[in-house]
Amino acid sequence: MTTTTDPAPITSTTATTSTATTPGTTKRRRVRPPTGKIIAWVAMGAFMLITLFPFYWMLRTALSNGAALATDPGSLLPVEFTWGAFERVLGLATTAEAQAQGGSGASLNFWGYLLNSVLVATIITAGQVFFGALAAYAFARLRWPGRNAVFFLFLIALMVPPIFTQLPNFLLMRDLGLINTYAGIVLPFFFMTPFAIFFLRQFFLGISSEVEEAARLDGAGHLRIFFRIILPMSTGPLATLAILQYIQAWNEYFWPLLVGSDSSVRVLTVALGVFRSQTPQGTPDWAGLMAAALLAALPILLLFIVFSRKIVNSIGFSGIK
Repeated sequence: MTTTTDPAPITSTTATTSTATTPGTTKRRRVRPPTGKIIAWVAMGAFMLITLFPFYWMLRTALSNGAALATDPGSLLPVEFTWGAFERVLGLATTAEAQAQGGSGASLNFWGYLLNSVLVATIITAGQVFFGALAAYAFARLRWPGRNAVFFLFLIALMVPPIFTQLPNFLLMRDLGLINTYAGIVLPFFFMTPFAIFFLRQFFLGISSEVEEAARLDGAGHLRIFFRIILPMSTGPLATLAILQYIQAWNEYFWPLLVGSDSSVRVLTVALGVFRSQTPQGTPDWAGLMAAALLAALPILLLFIVFSRKIVNSIGFSGIK
């Protein structure tokens, strides 16, 4: 009789490691911004501060009493705060009041010079946008011999400093008898400029030719296509070009100084220089000058702020880098 002995059961002990998680002991890892991004933000902030500080200093000077500016020239706040400088510029203060606040007593026909600047800048902008659009359409959509060579010459003209053409233009205006006239100030800038042609040509090249071909099938000529199709499709770039040219015409100084020294056609930029030179008391009216400069720059500053996004988008769409 055989006896069967069952083997002893093999017991395997498996060690299980359990990690107990206590609430509140888990630490969240903070994500630190990259060092490069921090440096970029700091650099951009410093650049903005350097750029905007002159405007703040102009405002601080304009709101100061001109007679007291020399007593605390390094103050970051207006010295003896007053609106007297703006009142002098706008013609709201008498000569005695102006001199009491450190003004020179010189007069500035601000509204008359402002009207001259608006008139000159508007005419120049209208001419450059219209004739520039015509020329850009000819370079972009028409086929004629020597088109690329002529356009290359226009691009070369972008590299010619404007000062080189001042003397020939002045002699021409003198011979035509247009000195101290609106026409003499406007004519050298009225027609197309290389920048305007290049800017609009880049946009016209991006317009689909199918629209133009469909218009030709309906019997439309080049002028009809230009005025009825191309221009309505180009309102964005045209508005952007108008703003850029208006700002440039508004800030023009040297040419209006050459041909428009008479007070009847004097623009605001030239008037500020004349106002600074009128110093019967021997010291310029810095507060009044800064107030006038701020008032002169305010329309263009507001114009650029309102349309800045349109300007950037149109420039990028037109292929200008």
